Amino acid sequence: MKSSPSPWWKTGVIYQIYPRSFYDSNDDGIGDIKGITLKLDYLSWLGIDALWLSPVNVSPMYDFGYDISDYYDIDQCYGSFDDFTELVDKAHAHGIKIIMDLVINHTSHLHKWFVESRSSKDNRRRAWYIWHPGKNGKAPNNWRSAFGGSAWEFDSHTGEYYLHSFLKEQPDLNWRNSEMRKSIFKMMRHWLDMGVDGFRLDVVNWFVKDDRLRSNPFTIKPLDPEKHKYDRNRPEVHDYIRELRSVVDEYDARMTVGEVFTLPPGNPELSASFLGNGTDELHLAFDFSIMYRFWSARSFYKCIKKWSAAIPEKGWQCNMLSNHDQPRSRSRFLGGTDSEKRARVAAVFLLTIKGTPFLYYGEELGMKNTRLARSEIVDPLGRRYWPVYRGRDCSRTPMLWSAKQHAGFTHARPWLPVDSSYKTLNVRAQTGDRYSMLNLYRNLIHLRKKHRSLGEGEFIPEVHGFKNVLAYFRVHGDEKFFIVLNFSGKEKHINAGNTGQWRVMLSTHRTRYEHFTSLKITLAPYEATVIKWMGKL
Repeated sequence: MKSSPSPWWKTGVIYQIYPRSFYDSNDDGIGDIKGITLKLDYLSWLGIDALWLSPVNVSPMYDFGYDISDYYDIDQCYGSFDDFTELVDKAHAHGIKIIMDLVINHTSHLHKWFVESRSSKDNRRRAWYIWHPGKNGKAPNNWRSAFGGSAWEFDSHTGEYYLHSFLKEQPDLNWRNSEMRKSIFKMMRHWLDMGVDGFRLDVVNWFVKDDRLRSNPFTIKPLDPEKHKYDRNRPEVHDYIRELRSVVDEYDARMTVGEVFTLPPGNPELSASFLGNGTDELHLAFDFSIMYRFWSARSFYKCIKKWSAAIPEKGWQCNMLSNHDQPRSRSRFLGGTDSEKRARVAAVFLLTIKGTPFLYYGEELGMKNTRLARSEIVDPLGRRYWPVYRGRDCSRTPMLWSAKQHAGFTHARPWLPVDSSYKTLNVRAQTGDRYSMLNLYRNLIHLRKKHRSLGEGEFIPEVHGFKNVLAYFRVHGDEKFFIVLNFSGKEKHINAGNTGQWRVMLSTHRTRYEHFTSLKITLAPYEATVIKWMGKL
């Protein structure tokens, strides 16, 4: 008797698009929604199951869309509401789901809710945000903005301070206010009614603040001197996430994934806590531990072991190597002339470990961080902290489509410069190269789709990262795979026994369908190989 299929968000491959940088359909230098629609054939060919779009709602763009001024409409720089409707419909026709970025820890200071809130202390929306008269003419406490400086801004009109965990143009919502929550849930239903398949929740662990607004204790960390005891990770947040989940559960086959943002080294237990019992809070939550680690098989193993152990019994994990806020994985993992080899090992790792994989646009090409001059930086963080911190733009540069001018992204001057590697590292060149990074990703994705053990099977570690080798089995029913990854630039030897018939299904170094009679293998430097059990001898 066959088991019932798992939900799409468990078995699928999800692809994050930073819309400004994906494809420009109208040659104004900014990627747009029509541009995404025009590339659905490519995404379908690659094997993508769902698209997570960074924010496309109306925004004054102080933080490039993460400051929303109208939740119900699309910003004109990305197109129109009709363009978005067309994208949803055509994506669904391709078998691709659409996940919207839901930024509800804060709004823009130009959102009508905040305009009303700051208009008067007596306004009905005053309590939708977090206001305080201050103490002795100073801010209410020592909380600091993630973008630097105090998290409190004095508003001369009403003579009080409002809280902003990020820019002062991003005032925090008050999640303790039930009317505010109802309005958020109403807005969510609006998008779910039109066919959106899920939401990525921005900084979900920051939603609720201490009701007494107590100051945080200090730490010895020079770049983050606060221990965030009172301004995030409050226990009450889980009550509100359960409310949010109940709204999503009114609809069939929808999902939520949360950004549980923490500073290095990551916190898998905290991330897993936002899954609740596995059925009553978020469907998925991000743990960033691997993003904060150097290249090492042992450290990767420790991360996935700890992450897996934290997941509730009915929960499910997800995994990623890059996103719009972090350096691209190929640059982060370094390696010099070996960086592409490391990126190939990382690709096999991501798409064969247990959990839903998230790809960041261009990762399938091996895109790297782009070196930008100070004058080219537009990210408010990069502009403020240059050169100590160069900001997030280096990982947000345009997708490399071809060797044409501006990498085929646009005919105009792009909003950020394209990476200088575009003449050889691009979709067109890699599509026709059977040994390219792009075709490695495509083959991995399609192999994963074909075999349930790779998408849903149990993860059984065999070599735990020692001597820079990681090896594990993926098992579902009678189907068994063995994956072996050499993280080093040296030849390695392993002996996992298991006498029988084994066949190579995918490898960075070996011929497909090469046979083994046991798992006693000599690995080439940076070899990544996926082997399938074919039966007893």
